[in-house]
Amino acid sequence: MANSDTFGRTIGAAVGFDRLGDAVVKLIDDDGNIDRKSVTLESEQPALITVYLAYAQDAQRQHYVALQVSEGAILYEALAQAGWLAKFSELEKWCTEVADIATPTAKRWYVGVYAQKQPLSYQLQPFDRIEVYRSLSADPMSQRKNKSRG
Repeated sequence: MANSDTFGRTIGAAVGFDRLGDAVVKLIDDDGNIDRKSVTLESEQPALITVYLAYAQDAQRQHYVALQVSEGAILYEALAQAGWLAKFSELEKWCTEVADIATPTAKRWYVGVYAQKQPLSYQLQPFDRIEVYRSLSADPMSQRKNKSRG
């Protein structure tokens, strides 16, 4: 499908796919040159990465979300973008208390990536699994001991 522009040149379209699978259309004139405006618009789009958020609120309620965040986003931004800070008030309260801590040392640290406690300033990598931890009602080892005695 070729059209012409105001100068009488023939213009065609080349359709391709970028690395996220989105369709990319580039305008090509009759000389085979790519329209520079279409290339500029393509490069202005922020690069996105996919991360996963997991939270087992209790035995009956688990939350799991796949989320697109901008490249270079930090863990806190992903929690906010997913809406979890508004949805879970205890998580929001905890985040405000530990926002300035760079090294997670507390026993009751609530977030991590792939079971490794991370600060809220941790820069996310593609396909990271962000996990929100909850407090345990009892020590698992003592529960197993009580069951074996029982």
